[in-house]
Amino acid sequence: MKKLLLFTIAIVFMSCTQVFASDVNTIKAAIVKHSIEMGVDPAIALSIARAESGFRHEARSAHGAVGVFQLMPSTAKRMGLNAYSLNDNIKGGIMYYKNMYKMFGSMELALAAYNAGPGNVKRYNNKVPPYAETKRFIAKIMTDYNRLKANPDPAMVNVTKQKTAAPKSTPAPVVSKVEDKLQMEVVDENPVELELYPETFSI
Repeated sequence: MKKLLLFTIAIVFMSCTQVFASDVNTIKAAIVKHSIEMGVDPAIALSIARAESGFRHEARSAHGAVGVFQLMPSTAKRMGLNAYSLNDNIKGGIMYYKNMYKMFGSMELALAAYNAGPGNVKRYNNKVPPYAETKRFIAKIMTDYNRLKANPDPAMVNVTKQKTAAPKSTPAPVVSKVEDKLQMEVVDENPVELELYPETFSI
């Protein structure tokens, strides 16, 4: 009986692990897809999501941030997104990082603004604020980012393979009308004009 119970627990645990792994892979694939669409390096987007939530959409912070990218619902709302929606949360996190990058012009300052807020970066003359949490956040993400650049995540590799394997689109065949096929024939250099009408042909 005890062995059966342990076996059942092991099966349940393995099933849960597989489901979680599947969910993580789905989330990673969505992050890579949206990153490419929005012109952001997928490696930095994946690194932010890993640091913020470990790719868990159910993650909630004590400050009220939610989802994979730990967005504040009010911030997401200003961007016209719903922080509680997985798709919107991913798009919102990438969009927010991209906006911070445009504002400060460097990955490090964009990450500082992502963590501590753009106001704090500006307060310290566009430098990383002297907050231990922010410094740890940047260091953690940059380490992961550099690792992903050297050894891309399977989600990044799969997108590259799909792009390479995608067949080139061929133009649709053009069907000529019967009239286009009719030509004037020249006999002994004296042209004979024939008036032919498509209605006279049966195909």
